[in-house]
Amino acid sequence: MTKRLSKEDIREILLNRFANDECTKLESLPSPQSFKDMDKATQRIAEAIANDEKIAIAGDYDVDGVVSSVILSTFFDDIGVEYELIIPNRFSDGYGLSMGIVKRLDAKVIITVDNGISAVEPAIYCKDKGIDLIITDHHSIPSQIPQAYAIINPKQEDCKFPNCEICGAQVAWYLVASLKKALNVKYDLSSFLELLCIAIMADMMELVDMNRVMVKKGIQALNRSKRPAFEAIKRYFDKNSLQSDEISFLIAPLINSSGRMEDAKFSYNFLKSSSLEEAMERLEYIVNLNNSRKDEEKRLFDNSLQHVKEDENIIIAWGEEWHEGIVGIVASRLSKRFKRPAIVFSINGGKAKGSARGVGDIDILSLIQNQKDILLGFGGHKGAAGVLLKEENLEIFKARMYEAAKNIESSRLKASTDILGEIDPASIDFELLEILEEFEPYGQKNPKPSFILRNISVKVDKKLGKDKNHLKLILQEGTSTLEAIFFNFDKQVERGDKIDILFTVSKNDYRGLVTPQLIVQEIL
Repeated sequence: MTKRLSKEDIREILLNRFANDECTKLESLPSPQSFKDMDKATQRIAEAIANDEKIAIAGDYDVDGVVSSVILSTFFDDIGVEYELIIPNRFSDGYGLSMGIVKRLDAKVIITVDNGISAVEPAIYCKDKGIDLIITDHHSIPSQIPQAYAIINPKQEDCKFPNCEICGAQVAWYLVASLKKALNVKYDLSSFLELLCIAIMADMMELVDMNRVMVKKGIQALNRSKRPAFEAIKRYFDKNSLQSDEISFLIAPLINSSGRMEDAKFSYNFLKSSSLEEAMERLEYIVNLNNSRKDEEKRLFDNSLQHVKEDENIIIAWGEEWHEGIVGIVASRLSKRFKRPAIVFSINGGKAKGSARGVGDIDILSLIQNQKDILLGFGGHKGAAGVLLKEENLEIFKARMYEAAKNIESSRLKASTDILGEIDPASIDFELLEILEEFEPYGQKNPKPSFILRNISVKVDKKLGKDKNHLKLILQEGTSTLEAIFFNFDKQVERGDKIDILFTVSKNDYRGLVTPQLIVQEIL
């Protein structure tokens, strides 16, 4: 019989995940000056401020881009600097700093946040027009780098910043830190921690080292925050506190929804609300957008299932005018459900715009990059990427991707560090919850621990939800009784069955009574 993990075993395994962390407190964060071009960018912006030159901020429509825009614009607001802000519209502008956006901006200095590293043509235009383009970004460096005035991106080969896996909002925050020093202003940089933790988690950055420190401190700041937007979320959703799960499953999807469904400016304005009344009104609108997003997501996910080929190691799906703000979430759901990389396209006007998600240790961007001769554009990182091609090349692309994925070993698709092992049902108690809480937040490089229970009896089974697609179970072994829930269950289970399950443990707080609840990932 396999040895079951003790609580001491679990604590030791989790502690070892951070054995190599160099940054364990905010005071040991790397210096802004370790970024390539940071001093050059800072001096140019300081000069523009001193000379009343026009400054523009160009953001992005996802959580990271919106938060980056809020951080830099709030700093400028607070020190009295005028600026123009533009966040691209996914549908009319497309991704990143396009020629259309650059031509709309009337500025001598343009600062991008969370984008710009692929803006080759706009950079040439800026240079020709005497506009100094300062790019702050964190995405992978393409083969052709824009001829910008300055590029602050930790992924540049000659950048000395020690951690390249940070998000766009962190890069923007570091620019603010450098500007604060150069302008000699008193400013509390920690006032942005609650925003930073949301961006880091939403952009699925590695939750080790400096990212772990910033998110842990950020969640504490989030719960002390007087920012009206967060007061509104607590009140609207009746939350006493906001923890990492609320960031992943509530706050991030809400902020993302406006950019996916209409315009990210709604989320930007919500985060910058100056009163609770204003925030509640803006939140109401965003909640409605998010509900529309959920309906559309279900429709597209159901439609995409017919494209799943059981004998292929990658999923490629597409449809006419599928909502391009939703295809990324659908790709994510497909990859999680089938444990394979997924790319989902929306076809419109002869072009196919796709969103890709990796799984295990598969580098999805690298797979896409190998087909660049038939692509109109691509970008992103190992776990998530975007791709654009002509509709006529979709079948060729699919055939090539199937071929490229054929030799991927199944162990790589399932590569996972989150299954800790088998556990005794009697060990799943309040003390275990405290141990698991100690090592939060969970995410990339620090996945939420999964456990296995074998041969456990089903005492109660009950279907929940509007569509009866969730399953609530009461499980028992000896004197131990456990409550479990299986969202979007895919296997029938009935009272009297004995089952093996893979699950995570969460906290169920019902009227002040805290008990462990199993979240079933798979019935084995």
